[in-house]
Amino acid sequence: MSYPIETIRHSLAHVMAAAVQKLYPDVKFAGGPAIENGFYYDFDTEHRFCEEDFDKIEKEMRALIKSDGTFAQRNVTLEEAKELFASQPYKMEWLNEYDAAGDALSVYTFRDFTDLCRGPHVASSKELPRDGFKIRSVAGAYWKGDSKNKMLQRIYVDAFASAEELAAHLKMMEEAAQRDNRKLGRDMDLFHFEPEYAPGAVFWHDKGYRMYRRLIDYVRMRQERAGYLEICTPAVMDRCLWERSGHWAKYGEHNYSGKTQDGKTFCVKPMSCPGGMLVFGQGIKSYKDLPMYLAEFGKVNRYEAAGGLSGLMRVREFTQDDAHIFCTEEQLEAEVVKILRFIKDIYAKFGFDQITMKLATRKESEFRIGSDEIWDRAEAALKHALDANGIAYEIAPGDAAFYGPKIDNYLKDSMGRVWQCGTVQLDMNLPERFDLSYVGEDGEKHRPIMLHRAMLGSVERFMGVLLESTGGNLPLWLSPTPVVVTPISEKQRDYAVAVTDALRAAGVHVDIDLRDEKVNYKIREHSLAKTPIIAVVGDKEAADKTVTLRRLGVERQETVALDAFVREMADAVKIPE
Repeated sequence: MSYPIETIRHSLAHVMAAAVQKLYPDVKFAGGPAIENGFYYDFDTEHRFCEEDFDKIEKEMRALIKSDGTFAQRNVTLEEAKELFASQPYKMEWLNEYDAAGDALSVYTFRDFTDLCRGPHVASSKELPRDGFKIRSVAGAYWKGDSKNKMLQRIYVDAFASAEELAAHLKMMEEAAQRDNRKLGRDMDLFHFEPEYAPGAVFWHDKGYRMYRRLIDYVRMRQERAGYLEICTPAVMDRCLWERSGHWAKYGEHNYSGKTQDGKTFCVKPMSCPGGMLVFGQGIKSYKDLPMYLAEFGKVNRYEAAGGLSGLMRVREFTQDDAHIFCTEEQLEAEVVKILRFIKDIYAKFGFDQITMKLATRKESEFRIGSDEIWDRAEAALKHALDANGIAYEIAPGDAAFYGPKIDNYLKDSMGRVWQCGTVQLDMNLPERFDLSYVGEDGEKHRPIMLHRAMLGSVERFMGVLLESTGGNLPLWLSPTPVVVTPISEKQRDYAVAVTDALRAAGVHVDIDLRDEKVNYKIREHSLAKTPIIAVVGDKEAADKTVTLRRLGVERQETVALDAFVREMADAVKIPE
């Protein structure tokens, strides 16, 4: 019988827990769900897991799998469960918080290990792959994700249905390590981090900041052509603004805030939405002004747990290519479709042509604002826009924003990894909270509908995805240094300077390497830094007014006339239409 991969991974999690229990009898168990590419399990034990333990645990797991043990399920009462897990404090804490005492609880037993679990599992361990898993790492994880609780040890495991699938995954992971944005940031001299002084904040170097600005310039150019108006709102605003919007109740603990001498609390901006609404609220708006597109490249700060920070992919300070579209209900469908097509076209310019859309619907939460009637209308409106225009999508239950449903865009990179970047969020609640209105054709005041929109999402994160997907081999228009000119020796210095001046005069950002080093050494160094084109000049090039080019990833070099090369580069570095 074949099983879904989630079932295989969840069953392997129980096998690993059984192996750990056998090897370290004092262990206390927290939980172990299946996740993308594998699973993890959280343990509390005096033993500090390290890489030397991985082979031992894997060997014990294979022995347990070979022993052909069954996964036996049974239902128990709450009282029976408490008796069963009396020696397991994390299971007991969960049971003590369980508020449905009359319901049966499901437990699974594999060999000597028993766990609270809904399942499903494979019937027998013989149906699990003995060579389809590998322990990847161990990390600290707070119980329930709360830093006030005890730090547990989380063992991560990559797990697949076969040894062949695991091998392919591990090969991809090796390649991903070489493409890690932090490594490329060092190799290409783009940025660095200072965890001691500013954890989760990027220190941009000249080259990295050039790339960052080019990304923004491209989006800005496309937005201006599409009729967007660019605004800029304050970086620090009074807490009462965030209370009015509902963000304080939802994200208050993630805000950077402090009191001033007059006793007021101010917050460093965690998002741009309320500022955009205050701008719209200035002056009288007519139905003739709608739809109105207000865009902002807003730098925002949100506190993320230190353990969750990961290069450019998860930071505490980042720039959103945010926009807020104010429209009527009649305009809504057309605007949603227009934004989705806009996002898709932007991604295509960067080589991302595999896009998945997910419609995120409400979840029951104390932080959710707005009536069920408003949510019904909002969810139905987004669903209709997708269905009526033949746009394929999946449903993501419970993933909506606290103020409204959304359509998230997931792109697939060159290594098959999926990243959530752009989003369109339908908001009928915040215009109500900020009492926004426009004068309709009937002369009466009406409430606008607002769409939150981001295309790149976070400029930093999109830059990280792009670097890793391309391996740093960027398109010339986006490369911070598309060309480096280097003479073979001091004798060609003047000609190298003339080549550099000609390129700069044509609008090409170019560096010149006049160091007293062997040319092959310089070529290797610039190749490691992912310089797209190295223009080498010697006596023959100087005499013929040519350059010899070494293009990144191309073994064969070519010699071209200087004038032709300057024209080629001037066209290549232009921001695409």
